Formats: sequence, structure tokens, C-alpha cells
Amino acid sequence: MTLALYVAMFLNLERPYWALVSAIFLQVRPESGLVIEKGLCQIGGNLVGALVGIMILNGFAPYPTLALGLLACWIGLNSGLSAMMRQQNFVYAFAMAGMTACLVVLIVMASPTTADSAKIFDVAQARISEIIVGAICAVLVSQLLWPVKVKHSLQLRAKNTINQTLNYLALELDPAGLHASRHEHIDTILESISTLSDDASAVIYEGPQGRGQNHAVNLLCNKTLSLLAAIQIFGRLQRNHPQLVSEPLAKILENMRSCFTLMAHSSDYQECYKMARSLRHQVQQNLLQYQSKTPLETRLLKATMELSADLIMVLKSYNVLTSNSAANLNAPPMEFHRDPLIGLTTGLRSMAVFMIGASLWIGTGSNAVLMMILLPVVFSIMMARQPLPMLTTGLRHILVGIIIIVPVTIFYALPLLAQSSGDFEILILVLAGPFFIGLLALANRPTLPYGLGICVPFAVLVQPSNNISFAIENTVSNALAIFVGVTVLYWLFKLITQPSERLMQYRLLQSIQKDLVNLAQRPDPTSWFNARMGDRLLRIATYEKGSGHSSRVFTDLAFTALNLGHVSIRLMRILQGIPAAHLESALHLWQLSLGKAFITCAQGKVAKEFALSCDTLLQELATSPLPPEELTMIEGMFERVNLTFERTAHTIAEQKEATEK
Repeated sequence: MTLALYVAMFLNLERPYWALVSAIFLQVRPESGLVIEKGLCQIGGNLVGALVGIMILNGFAPYPTLALGLLACWIGLNSGLSAMMRQQNFVYAFAMAGMTACLVVLIVMASPTTADSAKIFDVAQARISEIIVGAICAVLVSQLLWPVKVKHSLQLRAKNTINQTLNYLALELDPAGLHASRHEHIDTILESISTLSDDASAVIYEGPQGRGQNHAVNLLCNKTLSLLAAIQIFGRLQRNHPQLVSEPLAKILENMRSCFTLMAHSSDYQECYKMARSLRHQVQQNLLQYQSKTPLETRLLKATMELSADLIMVLKSYNVLTSNSAANLNAPPMEFHRDPLIGLTTGLRSMAVFMIGASLWIGTGSNAVLMMILLPVVFSIMMARQPLPMLTTGLRHILVGIIIIVPVTIFYALPLLAQSSGDFEILILVLAGPFFIGLLALANRPTLPYGLGICVPFAVLVQPSNNISFAIENTVSNALAIFVGVTVLYWLFKLITQPSERLMQYRLLQSIQKDLVNLAQRPDPTSWFNARMGDRLLRIATYEKGSGHSSRVFTDLAFTALNLGHVSIRLMRILQGIPAAHLESALHLWQLSLGKAFITCAQGKVAKEFALSCDTLLQELATSPLPPEELTMIEGMFERVNLTFERTAHTIAEQKEATEK
């Protein structure tokens, strides 16, 4: 931050404090890879925003109302798109695109008598220079002075995620395990996977090993979801249909539970890897030795093999992430669920913030009102993808930070600077204390909003430059404008809320239904389906957790969908080598029935068509050259899926009845 301010002042830029603001935003998660990624996003967004600002002014400078309307649409577009982005770093690009366009248009319009093509270009060039200087300086310092690598945080999070998953696997196989405890573990695992996936893209910038580590994280997240899908089979069978668990199968599950518990308590990779390989060998032996198997048991034993294979791949991914291994691992990154309704709501909210500020600016003509527009617009875009409770809490904390820093600015910073010699060293000494406290808050996730509320307004209120203005009345006006703007933003978030949680849950389930139907069209369906399900599972779990329902039936249904996808993929692989063309129509009908049965189950009903489509497909397979053991396995799959639909539909129907009463 000091370097950014020094370079901006040395270059005699018009408003060096915007370089300072740019550097402040890059101190949120200061790991070097993340800073580089955020810096590139800031620069890209800054260039695009400046270009849009120039285009608006060139075409509509004589028509200020139209120009402000177009600017409002641009801000709404950036806000809406930011709400549909997965990586938080990419949100900075949209925030900078909106803020830079605002700065260019509003600064030029504030002095209409001097507005011409040269003035527009000069303003745009100055804003671009200030933001780029701040971003480049922050990146250089993060690389050269005590760099903190994002790969270290990824390694720690990956280890925690694996341990959490192993504990959950053991808990799921424990017949005495509590429902609430299982869902606490699931919530934690899904949040860890989401954080891992978000940060993985930044590790690419940390050296030649970065791309391989990025692929390892993607595979680890992907295979962890496969483990969660597989373990659901055994846990639910033990709890809901204990009569179907034979004694040999119960011994296998108990052995697996003991192995998962030992692995969770071990901190040695090699030991865990050996235990996983040993578990897989034992499962293979059990599969060969256990002769009198029902179709359901055949399928369950095969599922234990798949589970142990996925666990080995998770451990291999962790090994690549933590070592210099050159293993070629790959999987698609987790996909962010993009719902246009959320983007539309978020965009309208940011447009409303801008239009309220713009109306007050036109009505009063006060330049202080510009601060009421700029910072709330940036905050509305940056925080667009957060859940409403977290978002409103964050805005309250930002307001607290503003309340703290305003008197510090008025009674501490400006009086000292007014009496100083004007040397840069004195300027830094005066600014160091408040910024140090704000940066400490920025470094800690729970106190991050306080840090934003301290650092950004402090830089904007003091406005350090070669010609600092010490007019207290201007500082008070700017402080009041910032506080009112963030307050307006807070209430707009309360008033213009996202669609209801029930509606969003149902739309998520509809998206899952479409994926279940279209799985066959994907070249790598397992990785594709896991990547798309990760964020959806987290959203459904978050919505249901916020609703207060302790049963969490829709979270269970979402995990059922994850398992149904894997069942469908296994069926396609088994039938892949069968040349019978007449199977295609029966398989396609079964796939459509599976999607319909899933969405019908979400309504608390059982789709009888699915059982009929299963029978039809089995009849077709009976006349095909399919090995008898494979046919037995498919029969076991269908039996288990039908049991799952019946049980889940009954649970959802009971909850609906209880809610209506």
C-alpha cells in the first residue's frame, strides 16, 4: 500500500488514493497466487470499465439523463454477472468495471463546461493509471516480501477435507450415528470442497507445479463427492432396511468403518495409502469368496470396490498437491450453479443503489454525493453472491468500521497532516496506525468487513496526494455520504431479497433432473456430474439449514440425486459393449423415467412409471448377450433405487403434512 501511494504520487497522478484503494482490495486474502489473480482481474475490469465510460460519454454526454440510465444498466449487468461467478477473485473484475465506468462518467459530468473528448480521455487515462499502479504494486510486494503461498493453505484445507470425509464415512456406517451429526459433517465437507475449488485456480500463478496442483485439487474435490455418493448407499440401507444386510455384508461394513476411523486419526500419508490399498484388497477377496449373493448384495459388494478405488484416488490427489510428484491427474473444476433469477435480483438491487445516489446528486449538485454512489456500488457487486444473512451482517460490520474511522480521520489524521511538513515519510507515519488496524481485521475472515469499513473509507476521506485538502467540512460531507450510501444498500438488500428459498430449492432440483436425463450425452459423465453437483448440494444444504427444518429431507434428496447419477453412469458402462440396437430406446426411456421419478419424489410422491421402465429394460436385457452376473447386478441396482424413491417420497410427504398442520 505504501509503495502504491508513493508511485502514484511520484507520477503525480490526479487522485493517488484510488491506487491505495486498489491495493487495499488486494489485501483481502494476501496469498501471492490470489493477489496475482485478483490483480489481473482488477486491471482487466478497469480497462473494460474505462472503455464503457468513454463510449457512454462520447455518445450521450449532451443527454445526462440517458448517460446515467446507461451507466445504471452497466452497473446492473456487472452486478448480475458477478452473482453468477464461482471464483470470488473474478468478482473483482466486475466490481472494477462498474466502479471505473462510474468514476469516468461522473467526474466528467461533474464539470460539464469543460467536458470534451480530450477531457474524457484524460479522466479515463488517470483512472486506469491509478488502479493499475495499485494492483501492480500490491502484486510485486506480495511476491517479493515474505510471500505467503496459496498452495500451503490448499494443502492444509485438503488435509482437513480428507479427515472430515473419513470421519463422515465412519459415522455413516455407524448404526448408532445421529442424523444431526451426519448433516453437520456433510455441511462442513461441502463448504470445504467449495473453498478448495474457489482457491485452486490461483495456485497456477505460483510456479511450474501450479497447474498440476490445480488439477490435483479438482480431482480431490471430484472424488470426495463420489465417496459421499457411495457411502449413502450403505448408511441408508443399515438404518432403513437392516433386514437386507446379511451377516457377511455387515462384517465388511464394520471392517470399512474401523479402517476409516484409523485413517482419520493418522497423519502419515503413506500409512493411510497402505490402509486404503489393504482395504481394497480385502474387499476384492470378499467379493470372490462370498458366493450366495442376492442381486442387491452383488451390487453392494461392487459398490464397496468402487468406494475404495475413489478413496485411493483422493489420497493420490493429496500426494500430488503436497509433493513435487508429476502425476498426470485431471478433472473439471467445480461448476458454479448459475440461476438467472439470482442475477436479475442482484442487478436490480445495484441499479437501485446507483439510481438513488444519482437522483440525489442531480437534485443537490453536491460532489460529496458521488461518494454515496461509488463505494456502495462496489460493495453491492463484491458481496452479491453471499447469502442474505451473511451479507446483511457484513454490511452492518462495514457500517461499524465507518463509524470508527470517521472520528479518527477528523480528529487524528487530518489535524496531524495539516501541521506536518508535507513529507511523504510523515504522511505514511500518520496513516500507518489506522491502516495497520484495518489490515489486521482484513486478514481474519470474521473481522474482514470491519477491515473494509476502516481501510477503504479512510483512504477516500483523507485522500492522500501531493495536494491534500484539509477542509473538514468536505471530509464530513464525504463521510456522511458514504455512511448513508452503505445504509441505503443495507436496506435495499433487506427489501429487494432473492426469490424464496423454497422456489430456489425447487429450481435447483429441476436443474438436477435435467442433468440426470442428459448424462448419457457427456464424454466423461462422472466428472461432469460431480462438478455440477458440488455447488448445488451446498446451496440446497444452506437453504434447508436456514429454513430451520431439522429433518433436512431435501439435502438427503440432493445426495440421493448424486447417487442416482452414479447409478445411471454405471448402468451405461455395463451396457456399453452390448451391440443390441433395440436397447437404446428402452435405456432412453429408463433415463427419462429416472429424471421424472426424482422430481416426483421431491413432491412427496412415487412415480410408478419408473418401476415399469426398470422391468421393461430388464426384459430387454434378458434377451441380450449380457453375462448373468451383470444382469444380476443391474437387478440389484434397480431394487435399491426403487427402495430409495419409496422411502424418500414417504419422508417428504410426512414433512409436508406436518408443515401444513
